[in-house]
Amino acid sequence: MKNIIKTILLSVVVLGMSSCTEEKILDLKPVNNILSPDAFTTPTLIATYMNGVYNAAAIGQYNAAPNSPNGGRGYVWGAAFVQQGETRGEDVVNMATFYELTYTATYDPTTANNVYYWVDGYRLINRCNIMIEGTTEAVAKGVITKAVGDNYIGQAKFLRAITHLELLTYFARPYNFTPGATHSGIPYREVGVNTSAEITSESLKPRNTVAEVYDKVLADLNDAETLITTGNSTTFSSRVVGRASKWAAIAFKTRLYLQKRDWANVIVEGNKLSGAFALTADPYAPFQGSSAVATSNSESIFSIQHSATANPTVNGALPSMLRDRALVCISPILWRDTTWWLADDKRREDGKFIYTASGIKYTNKYTDVTNRTDAAPVIRYAEVVLNMAEAHARLSNLSTALNLLNSVRNRSLANPATQAYTAASFTTDATMVAAILKERRIEFLQEGRRWTDIHRLQGDPIASVAIDGIPAKYASGATPAAAAFVLGNSFVVTTPVAAIPGTDYKFLWPIPQIELNTNPGLGQNPNW
Repeated sequence: MKNIIKTILLSVVVLGMSSCTEEKILDLKPVNNILSPDAFTTPTLIATYMNGVYNAAAIGQYNAAPNSPNGGRGYVWGAAFVQQGETRGEDVVNMATFYELTYTATYDPTTANNVYYWVDGYRLINRCNIMIEGTTEAVAKGVITKAVGDNYIGQAKFLRAITHLELLTYFARPYNFTPGATHSGIPYREVGVNTSAEITSESLKPRNTVAEVYDKVLADLNDAETLITTGNSTTFSSRVVGRASKWAAIAFKTRLYLQKRDWANVIVEGNKLSGAFALTADPYAPFQGSSAVATSNSESIFSIQHSATANPTVNGALPSMLRDRALVCISPILWRDTTWWLADDKRREDGKFIYTASGIKYTNKYTDVTNRTDAAPVIRYAEVVLNMAEAHARLSNLSTALNLLNSVRNRSLANPATQAYTAASFTTDATMVAAILKERRIEFLQEGRRWTDIHRLQGDPIASVAIDGIPAKYASGATPAAAAFVLGNSFVVTTPVAAIPGTDYKFLWPIPQIELNTNPGLGQNPNW
């Protein structure tokens, strides 16, 4: 039993499942079908276990039968971060009941979407911890070299870091909520469950403060940048963006520093990637299917890869949920904003970026509705560029910010010579930042970035861009009128899904009840 415990997914044990369910999980082999101590005894088995870690990131388990290796819905990084991150915001419309609770903020501590974001997130984190510990032991025994082991450990630390950071944006207030970010965050787990004592100690682990979580995420990303071997070449064809790299660790540091409002370090980290990555001339190039995403574009930094036999299924995969099943469309709130999103912008092009059915506009970034092999774009260079643009604008470097903003936007313009922003377009930091934030909404539509921006802009010192809580939204659970997507007519957009103030307890997801059943000392988010 001790050996099996080492490979189980921590949160299932810690989160107070029934004894019957726990027995099934304890008997469950991981997706790679290897149980400890075998998993770290040969180089091939260690590589296979690392593949299992990535599978946990891509598929998750959700509420699937324990023996179903492909029963997850893409929690956290395979699809769910896109779907939950978008439906928490106002730039899409929930057209059915599938995302109703997320879209309308009517979730509770037992709602599956938020429960399994936490559960599958910590399952992945535990796999990372087991990988780090097992690999360290394998290096000590001479099973693999230190260089090979460091590469694996760096990848595991990268996945551990980004998953904690992602969970933090849903279950804790933003960094600037208190001076020094001393408010409650989430537990930062760095121990792979190996013994009964570790199960007990980990189940009772308290929350770290938000500042502590950020510090630990940054330490892991710095380690990943140092340890991972992939990331020294500037040859685009040498990249496999479905695996963590030094570049991915650097890119995520720009995201972390942006959320922390450390503008200078956003620029420092972003500058490291200026020679290794470039924006594609065609803005649609990063969405040319799974195989092309992996090797043939200069912009994709880290994506989760899928195949016909390993994907989040019809109930989770991005092309299924965002196009084929017509569950989520683009919101008229954003679609009809032609002040910022010009009517002839290439990102409105039907049959390329946009899929239209019965007059309704859907994203066409994910197109393989048959085999569901589209990659999930976790981070690409366009985000790094806009992160840097915003940081420069916040520091009053308006000329540099303008050039960076235009580098992303111009490639989508019908006529950049006349439509590009100029120095006269923005004469203050505030107006420049506003334009960059709008560009993020357009450029990353249906890529899962909206909630993170809403979260970090709470209480922003620039009053014109600050967001209070969750914005009002278009009506839920019904198909918008086709007229809502016809530009230039008299259609009036209404937002019957009321805004939720930032002071409201629903701004945060509640800690899952199954976690609190085992660790009541963790404490529920206020007023839940």
